[in-house]
Amino acid sequence: MLSLHRSPANTAPPFEERWWSSDDSLRLYARDYAGAGGGIHLPVVCLHGLTRNSADFEGVAPYIAATGRRVIVPDIRGRGLSDYDTDPKNYHLWTYAKDVLDLCDGLGIARAIFISTSMGGLTTMVLSTLRPALIKAAVLNDVGPVLSAKGLTRIAGYAGKNRSEIKSWHEAADYARLHNEIAFPDYGHKDWMAFARRLFREGDDGLKLAYDPAITIPVSAPTSPAVYDMMPLYMSLSTGRPLLLVRGALSDLIEDHEVKVMQGISPDLTRVDVEGVGHAPMLTEASSKAAVLEFLQDLP
Repeated sequence: MLSLHRSPANTAPPFEERWWSSDDSLRLYARDYAGAGGGIHLPVVCLHGLTRNSADFEGVAPYIAATGRRVIVPDIRGRGLSDYDTDPKNYHLWTYAKDVLDLCDGLGIARAIFISTSMGGLTTMVLSTLRPALIKAAVLNDVGPVLSAKGLTRIAGYAGKNRSEIKSWHEAADYARLHNEIAFPDYGHKDWMAFARRLFREGDDGLKLAYDPAITIPVSAPTSPAVYDMMPLYMSLSTGRPLLLVRGALSDLIEDHEVKVMQGISPDLTRVDVEGVGHAPMLTEASSKAAVLEFLQDLP
């Protein structure tokens, strides 16, 4: 069941807060941005990456909503404001996809455009097999059915590690820079402070990463993209749908030869490479924003 929370007028963010319950009774959270002019177009659902949350789209959702599209951005279970799962085995793509289906059902969304980063893109591929009619078109942000071992190894090196020693936002910014500077070499301190505020959550006991460290436990399970054949799911997603691939030119997760495999399967795949950025573009860069808006412009 979905519920709506409204913030006091003097602190209201540019979105409404939605809460819904999963089949296994977790309380899950999403941001709901109203489309300008009443949202006359298909809505957009944005799905974040492995260790991230809905805040990743705080610079993206407003510019899409300004075009008249409602934008829904959930915190996948175990991230952000959504409940953590007591059974880590549930942290896998098919559970995430089912949670998204429940959210869409609760909001009355029968068809949408998906914009998905990294793990969110893999979840979108799963959704295309569970409910094909839901997805009108998709933007895949720095992800494909074949992922580079180099990038997966780098992510595994920090994801899920306890960072209890971080005591201040400056230390949080240093942490963000340490693990992401390879992707954003031109960022300055102000950028890393903003990045840190998306990665961490402040509570009574200090700063904590805004995700359950246990999300990485199932990484070697059969449903892990590291070992599971995602190609049939990508083929499902790419069949009969417009697709846009946004790739960081410096990405170590989806390299050029892996993109060419995708293009071989989907000759009509539109590709844009974001210069000076690795995994994954924030979709606020000039080239990625322009590509996303142009892609959406041709859709109902």
